[in-house]
Amino acid sequence: MAENGIMHPPESKSSLWGMPVFVLFKDARLVFKMDSLGLEIIRIDFPAALALAADPIASLIDTAFIGRIGPVELAAVGVSIAIFNQASRVTIFPLVSITTSFVAEEDTNGKISHEAAKCEDLERSGHKNNEMKELTPEDVIAENLEKGAARNTDTKELVDGSNTNTCKPPSAIASKTENTEVKKGKRHIPSASTALLLGLMLGLLQAVFLILGAKLLLGVMGVKPKSPMLNPALKYLTLRSLGSPAVLLSLATQGVFRGFKDTKTPLYATVAGDLTNIILDPIFIFALRLGVSGAAIAHVLSQYLIVLILLWQLMKQVNLLPPHIKDLQFGRFLKNGFVLLARVIAVTFCVTLSASLAARLGSTPMAAFQICLQVWMTSSLLSDGLAVAGQAILACAFAEKDYKKVTAAATRVLQMSFVLGVGLAVVVGVGLYFGSGIFSKDASVLHIISIGIPFVAATQPINSLAFVCDGVNYGASDFSYTAYSMVPVAGASIASLFLLYKSNGFIGIWVALTIYMALRAIAGVWRMVTGTGPWRFLRSRSMP
Repeated sequence: MAENGIMHPPESKSSLWGMPVFVLFKDARLVFKMDSLGLEIIRIDFPAALALAADPIASLIDTAFIGRIGPVELAAVGVSIAIFNQASRVTIFPLVSITTSFVAEEDTNGKISHEAAKCEDLERSGHKNNEMKELTPEDVIAENLEKGAARNTDTKELVDGSNTNTCKPPSAIASKTENTEVKKGKRHIPSASTALLLGLMLGLLQAVFLILGAKLLLGVMGVKPKSPMLNPALKYLTLRSLGSPAVLLSLATQGVFRGFKDTKTPLYATVAGDLTNIILDPIFIFALRLGVSGAAIAHVLSQYLIVLILLWQLMKQVNLLPPHIKDLQFGRFLKNGFVLLARVIAVTFCVTLSASLAARLGSTPMAAFQICLQVWMTSSLLSDGLAVAGQAILACAFAEKDYKKVTAAATRVLQMSFVLGVGLAVVVGVGLYFGSGIFSKDASVLHIISIGIPFVAATQPINSLAFVCDGVNYGASDFSYTAYSMVPVAGASIASLFLLYKSNGFIGIWVALTIYMALRAIAGVWRMVTGTGPWRFLRSRSMP
């Protein structure tokens, strides 16, 4: 249906008190259908999922190599990685999320404006053609003689109808011109330039912060001054921090590519970097006898390789230097970035706190927790590919005001995320049960891992749904809600962590993490199922 030029989905017959609570089940039978929408999702999702999983997989391999050194070193690296990841998420996650939406919106609007200008030119040409039809043949011949054969050719094309006005709706324009801009020349995307500058500055600040505050941060995480974990943790965190500029700049660049719906380029760069990391790990750790320092050095070198590849590819498509400094969108980025900052802190603090509490249980439980956590996050991040696809498609659809596609894309990616989560539960449960020996040979560590397997596996559907909900909300540019809704969720989760940790130790921590992810998933779908915020159009169409 179209009202005021805006496409709306058909009225829903399944509503509760005027709210579209059953919208999540809309067209559920089509979840595996490879129609145009399904193919678009897969085209974005599959490379994005592989790229997102590649770095945690490399961290898993790091964990496997370091586990061969000993449980103390493994626990130390686990604490250091938790600190580094927390700092990285706080500084870059808001930037990447905003960049993807802003670039997708700006690129789509640019394509629509470009095509609209072409349509106006065609209309003017058509009007002039009508005037020429009124001229006598003698007048046409005289005019052609004056203006030359080139003009005569253009006139003939117009009379034949080959250049008739064929203006299309915004959604058709955007899809048709998706690849033509790159062929014609470099794109001018101010939000891309802004994102890269912010990523570089934040990376430098993070490196300084982590290097100067490494010992203090490790103490906050429960590594005491006389702990055997302190020295290897301090070495690993300090060296790993040198890669912060590369990590943040590469993630900002990936956000730009996602906005273009290009997830293949980040995949190629990430795989190249992680393969380098895997090759260098045994050389630096064992051959050169650098231990945990060697693992950190290998990881840092791989991150700089990734960012060099990404920037080289991006410079082929985009003018990274804007014509004027005023074209940069620092105000827009900072406004939305600070809103998301509170959410990111709330989201990641729960995981960081759980690692800190596990460290207080001792080096053996911490080593087991680190392995379980790495598997938990790596497998769950496979669903982040769907989140990236949903965000990019929804950002473009909202820019085009194509609310029919908004509804179809949002429900499809959420349904696919749940199915993916069920599959991951089986694979992770069986894989970790039989393959935990890859990460450690310590019998005590393996016993504690077996206790955590049911939690790691059973939470996969919940995790998958929660992560994809983030992408859906970001695609709708609903940044304020995603920030504010996560604060009470984190508050309840932190309280449950402390209470269950004291009463049940290792098991209590995993029960609390399960509660945290369940609350996060509920908050993620709330706006959509209640038809509020950017989803008000669902409520208006559902009401009788």
